[in-house]
Amino acid sequence: LQSCNGDAVRPLSSLGTIRSSLADLYSSQQPLQLLEDAFSKVIQEDSSKANSENMTRGEEGNTPPKKTKDISYRLGQRRALFGKRKQLSDYALVCGMFGIIVMVIETELSRGFYTKESICSYVLKGLISFSTLILLVLIVMYHAREIQLFMVDNGADDWRIAMTLERILCIAFELLICAIHPIPGQYVFTWTARLAFSYTASIADADVDIILSVPMFLRLYLIGRVMLLHSKLFTDASSRSIGALNKINFDTRFVMKTLMTICPGTVLLVFSVSCWIIAAWTVRVCERYHDAQEVTSTFLGAMWLVSITFLSIGYGDMVPHTYCGKGVCLLTGIMGAGCTALVVAVVARKSELTRAEKHVHNFMMDTQLYKKIKNTAANVLRETWLIYKNTKLVKKIDRSRVRHHQRKFLQAIHQLRTVKMEQRKLTDQANTVADLAKTQNMMYDLVLELQHRSEDLDQRIAALEEKLDSILLTVQSLPVVLSQAITKLQKDFLDDLACRVHFLSSSLSSECCSVPARQLCASSTTPETPHS
Repeated sequence: LQSCNGDAVRPLSSLGTIRSSLADLYSSQQPLQLLEDAFSKVIQEDSSKANSENMTRGEEGNTPPKKTKDISYRLGQRRALFGKRKQLSDYALVCGMFGIIVMVIETELSRGFYTKESICSYVLKGLISFSTLILLVLIVMYHAREIQLFMVDNGADDWRIAMTLERILCIAFELLICAIHPIPGQYVFTWTARLAFSYTASIADADVDIILSVPMFLRLYLIGRVMLLHSKLFTDASSRSIGALNKINFDTRFVMKTLMTICPGTVLLVFSVSCWIIAAWTVRVCERYHDAQEVTSTFLGAMWLVSITFLSIGYGDMVPHTYCGKGVCLLTGIMGAGCTALVVAVVARKSELTRAEKHVHNFMMDTQLYKKIKNTAANVLRETWLIYKNTKLVKKIDRSRVRHHQRKFLQAIHQLRTVKMEQRKLTDQANTVADLAKTQNMMYDLVLELQHRSEDLDQRIAALEEKLDSILLTVQSLPVVLSQAITKLQKDFLDDLACRVHFLSSSLSSECCSVPARQLCASSTTPETPHS
């Protein structure tokens, strides 16, 4: 990717730059030319279709806003790409299984009915080669759809942005696995092996088709891809949204875990039987050139060898001669150990009591233990009374009878202690996941109540803060109000005082005017008296 003339680090370029960059890549990236041509052709065709659909949609009626139109168009394109990718995976699985079936038929027929140079062999191998070619094209188209989905999800215009080193290696490895198939014609090699019991060297001319036929079973990985794309967990939008919120990757591993949870017995049965048949046929093909007695080269004998190896029994009556058969038996033993552990885990989980059954069982055991405690306590009281009776209320004490009742008294006490210990153990065992779930629910309710109370307290504190703010504003405005009131009072007082002063002054002035008049009248009347 570093030698792509800097075009891979250009994040959002137009479609025109793809053609120019492909022309530059032709000289430096010669091995990836076919892959790039296929990717560019498929992406250009889909982009031209998308542009034409977008233009036809834009001409019809009133056009919505650009943002809404872009999002709806991308969602529609993403849904269409999901459907195309699912169809391509289905076609790839059909082609892969067809090639495997024809390969098995050709291998079995060429061993006993015709040679590798016959016309039937050429026809069957031609069918295998043709199906392999179609499978490779479908795989390239599938990855092209995945790159288009990446471009739609991330809003990129250049498909080379999605071509990371990991994706390139994954595509190359997948193409390499699916490209392996037997070539038309007869090609042999000398195969030397050491026989198991006689330890003598065995030399035989084996077909090269064995090396090219057995790896074709690796195409069965396409089953996992088809299961993922057809799963309701992967296709349902609600489950995908919930998984995205919980940070769950919807991959083949998650689908297999879900199937192991829903139907573990069916999954283990199908997987074990499939591995058994494939391993038996592989051992038969590998051992048929060095098995003169036809012990492990027959299909039933190979199935017996694989079964006893799968179950880790190993009677020793059958032993593979070649390293190919030994390797298959080794892988069979490893898978058998894993499947045995899975079977034990599944059986242990299925044999456990459910939550309701555990509650019923604990209730019944508690009732039985309670009855035993009452019976043993009654036995203790009875033996105590009998001991007292035989020692205090009789004239002649029978020592043997007293010892007998004392022995029963001690046995009753020991039995009472044992039953109480069993009751404590049952109480401890009752504290299982159900009780923990009940305690968790109680704690959740308590926390929820505390949360509501804290919210109410916050609301009250907020209301109190608002009241304090209003009081603070009132206190801050109090000096102005007081000053205005004092000013008004002073003004009223001064006005009242001025009125009173004016009234007093007017009253005093009126009194002063009335006094001299009286004095003049008195002076005018007094001198007349003596004259008169």
